[in-house]
Amino acid sequence: MAAAMETEQLGVEIFETAECEENIESQDRPKLEPFYVERYSWSQLKKLLADTRKYHGYMMAKAPHDFMFVKRNDPDGPHSDRIYYLAMSGENRENTLFYSEIPKTINKAAVLMLSWKPLLDLFQATLDYGMYSREEELLRERKRIGTVGIASYDYHQGSGTFLFQAGSGIYHVKDGGPQGFTQQPLRPNLVETSCPNIRMDPKLCPADPDWIAFIHSNDIWISNIVTREERRLTYVHNELANMEEDPRSAGVATFVLQEEFDRYSGYWWCPEAETTPSGSKILRILYEENDESEVEIIHVTSPMLETRRADSFRYPKTGTANPKVTFKMSEIMIDTEGRIIDVIDKELIQPFEILFEGVEYIARAGWTPEGKYAWSILLDRSQTRLQIVLISPELFIPVEDDAMERQRFIESVPDSVTPLIIYEETTDIWINIHDIFHVFPQSHEDEIEFIFASECKTGFRHLYKITSILKESRYKRSSGGLPAPSDFKCPVKEEIAITSGEWEVLGRHGSNIQVDEVRKLVYFEGTKDSPLEHHLYVVSYVNPGEVTRLTDRGYSHSCCISQHCDFFISKYSNQKNPHCVSLYKLSSPEDDSTCKTKEFWATILDSAGPLPDYTPPEIFSFESTTGFTLYGMLYKPHDLQPGKKYPTVLFIYGGPQVQLVNNRFKGVKYFRLNTLASLGYVVVVIDNRGSCHRGLKFEGAFKYKMGQIEIDDQVEGLQYLASRYDFIDLDRVGIHGWSYGGYLSLMALMQRSDIFRVAIAGAPVTLWIFYDTGYTERYMGHPDQNEQGYYLGSVAMQAEKFPSEPNRLLLLHGFLDENVHFAHTSILLSFLVRAGKPYDLQVSFSKFSK
Repeated sequence: MAAAMETEQLGVEIFETAECEENIESQDRPKLEPFYVERYSWSQLKKLLADTRKYHGYMMAKAPHDFMFVKRNDPDGPHSDRIYYLAMSGENRENTLFYSEIPKTINKAAVLMLSWKPLLDLFQATLDYGMYSREEELLRERKRIGTVGIASYDYHQGSGTFLFQAGSGIYHVKDGGPQGFTQQPLRPNLVETSCPNIRMDPKLCPADPDWIAFIHSNDIWISNIVTREERRLTYVHNELANMEEDPRSAGVATFVLQEEFDRYSGYWWCPEAETTPSGSKILRILYEENDESEVEIIHVTSPMLETRRADSFRYPKTGTANPKVTFKMSEIMIDTEGRIIDVIDKELIQPFEILFEGVEYIARAGWTPEGKYAWSILLDRSQTRLQIVLISPELFIPVEDDAMERQRFIESVPDSVTPLIIYEETTDIWINIHDIFHVFPQSHEDEIEFIFASECKTGFRHLYKITSILKESRYKRSSGGLPAPSDFKCPVKEEIAITSGEWEVLGRHGSNIQVDEVRKLVYFEGTKDSPLEHHLYVVSYVNPGEVTRLTDRGYSHSCCISQHCDFFISKYSNQKNPHCVSLYKLSSPEDDSTCKTKEFWATILDSAGPLPDYTPPEIFSFESTTGFTLYGMLYKPHDLQPGKKYPTVLFIYGGPQVQLVNNRFKGVKYFRLNTLASLGYVVVVIDNRGSCHRGLKFEGAFKYKMGQIEIDDQVEGLQYLASRYDFIDLDRVGIHGWSYGGYLSLMALMQRSDIFRVAIAGAPVTLWIFYDTGYTERYMGHPDQNEQGYYLGSVAMQAEKFPSEPNRLLLLHGFLDENVHFAHTSILLSFLVRAGKPYDLQVSFSKFSK
């Protein structure tokens, strides 16, 4: 709470500086003249937007990301580590691999700037950059990837093998393993294939880096990068032209899992190989198999005459069937010379829906460190119950069509082999899936320890160290009958709260924990000091006490910690300063290894400093009548003239899992807001109830009632500002947003047309029953159980409430948008016409929404 109060004071201080000169009590204000924004020609607007996009592209290209630390292990050399990362440099617009050397010692009197060195030479894949298959385009959209080149890479520490996809090919290269570290750019090696179509999601086998796996046409394949042996593992997809007849996939995350749960892969290599008496070894892959035969197929026809094609894809609308899912396992036996002896496809001993009753979504999956168990985080359809389960490889039997042979396999599995539910939690709101789950190596056969993050206990996401007893199930499969829901539950022996308070640990969009098992410390990112700033913290997980902040206040940070927990990299910025990337060394006093301090070591990317023609917004806060503190940003017109009232644009998102107002640099993604301010508009941004990083109670305020509370918060924020700044003209307020922000722009014009004169709605959801299951049911429940909420939250059903004056509503939408389908705008137009309401429409022929 103290941290929140500090932030509120910070916001007040920001405003008080301006209020000394500009704030006048409303009753003493003279009547002010309206300021009219200059009208621009079409060519002038085109140039303005082109300049903005050019600047945006330049800034986006600057920051390195996806860091990997590798120890040099050279006692006599000048460098302790090499760090690898993805970045662009100079005029090159392609993302590629770079590295920098970390010196063992530095001159503390000078700032060291690490040089960027290209790991890769130019190679043929460059010709294919920017040309993507339909599957790649969709995946890039899910991951919000806007750059070309290498989007991600896999690395095997022991062998120094890199694996990555570039263009239409998969490539590998070695550096940092037994062959040493290169000083010259390396030419990548293409992984040759007989596959005719694009290969995706390549991964190195951690137990044998000569083997890789990838997805081709919705099936899993493996390839040996040394011997070039290639094998198809699964045969569930038939590549039929009619997708209705080809509904199954293996190893692929379906649409809802990618879009709404941030899971982009559907298979997981076991980290260890099993060695047989003959010397051969068994490699294992856990994978999900999906059957989408009951999922509706959406057809979108391109309106462009030169294309004349239709895109078809499966899209589970709220209230309808999701894909049927199960786990399977592939076992690959390899001889001593690295050749495949046999491949066995295995299935669960009982159907998925019997072993995991009530489970709808496989949210996360992986393996324990020793490879003894696969694990998975499972959710029910309402997303109010979460289970963490362990699955032994023994629970899988060979796929067998012969009933007698299959029964023999079943009888060979002991009754003691069952799934183990090592943790379960429930909530009345919803469960936000995250990436925080660290399993410790097992020290006792009958126990397992792990760190997990939960919001359900306090309403704020915090870390817990949990010890569960691996208790044998009461269920006896050989006796017949079905298991009860509690049969597989394991008792929790100990649960230690590592962190606590009215703030949250971050666990999505790249934020995760790093565990130092030697010093018993856990590093994490959180909002302990301010809900508007992200910082790196460290605390003991054995004897939790004071949480130590390692990053500097006044900035918001995104950090990467080395595997040995001796360095970390922070990418940080604030409202005034563009992002900077710096390297810090972590150290401990000799008498206390649990106390961590940081030392600035080097700069990887220097800040560009204050930018010309850019005026950062001011952060403000106010106490809402709902009892919450709400935060906002104010962009003042660049040429603010005393005695003038300026038209105001409210830029809005307002939906869950997004926070617009924070102490990060806004001059890249939201540079257009600065452009509006330069033209003479006041621009306001407010995070209403329902936005993230404020706790589950704040976020869950619109449970079952999306669209019914957000505009109240936005209007209250506008009125708060107008009571303090006489240059805000509440008679000329426009609202604009995309996606959920487009939806709320429509809601604002419908609910408060007395406040909002104009709404510009981009790719809006207009009818919630047209949106997907995973997102909509999380917040609104099932349509059959919340008919009133779905009606009040759907603008299309209330079109008669829109104003009757022309030039007040502009709709923007991509015709080929496969997330918020154009059907949302189409049905709204139909109802607007029926109600006799005017509108303007701007259609884009692009595939995706904003």
